[in-house]
Order: sequence, then C-alpha cells, then structure tokens
Amino acid sequence: AAPAGAVSFGVKHTEGVSVDVVSRGRDEAEPVPGSGTRWPLEEGTVLRFSMSQASTEVNDNKVTVRFYGEEGKPITQAGVFLTGIGISLDVDADQDGVVERNSPNKASWTWGPEGHGAILLVGCDKEIP
Repeated sequence: AAPAGAVSFGVKHTEGVSVDVVSRGRDEAEPVPGSGTRWPLEEGTVLRFSMSQASTEVNDNKVTVRFYGEEGKPITQAGVFLTGIGISLDVDADQDGVVERNSPNKASWTWGPEGHGAILLVGCDKEIP
C-alpha cells in the first residue's frame, strides 16, 4: 500500500493504541515508540495494532503511517481511526432478576433451587446453508 518512491515509513499513534512492527525473518515484534523511528519498506513487513480497553467515544484513537522518499522527505501519510469495543457476557448468575457485571457467582455453578450460575444454550444447528 506504500506510494511509489517510498523507501521507509514511520508510525504515530494515540495513547490508547499499541503498535508493533513485524518484519520477515524476525521472531518478535518491535514496539513502536511515540514518534521519531523509521523502518525500511521491506516485503513482508506488517503493522500489528491493538487496543486493550474500550473507547470512550467513536473514533477516539488513531494510527498514522507516514511514508518517506530517498531524501528522507515525507511523501504522504495514511491513517486509520479506531474504536475499541468492550465485549462481556454478563448474566443473572444468582438468578435474582439483576444482571451484575462483577457477580461472584459467575465463576461457579450450583445445581438446585438455591443454586446459582448461568445456563448458556447455544444453537449449533445449520438452519440456513
């Protein structure tokens, strides 16, 4: 996706994003510092980015890649806006009619009228091919 004439790239990102540069031939990814570091454009180089917590609003995080030419001058840049979405399976684990995020009964299940825990029914049939 690099433009013609680009020989290196740099990455900037907001605080809520983690970015790694993975190059062919290396076992580990290199973390991307805030700014100032450039990597050569090589076949097989991959940017891997992630977020460890949910966003507070839509598009509140960003990754920007700036491409540089032979003389080290910027050619162009590309960016992506990110929204981290938190997913949690919360249940009425103690069966009192209230779904609680941190119920201590989510970790175990006890059978019977005084029991607690979630029952999860999953439909694995193939109704639509």
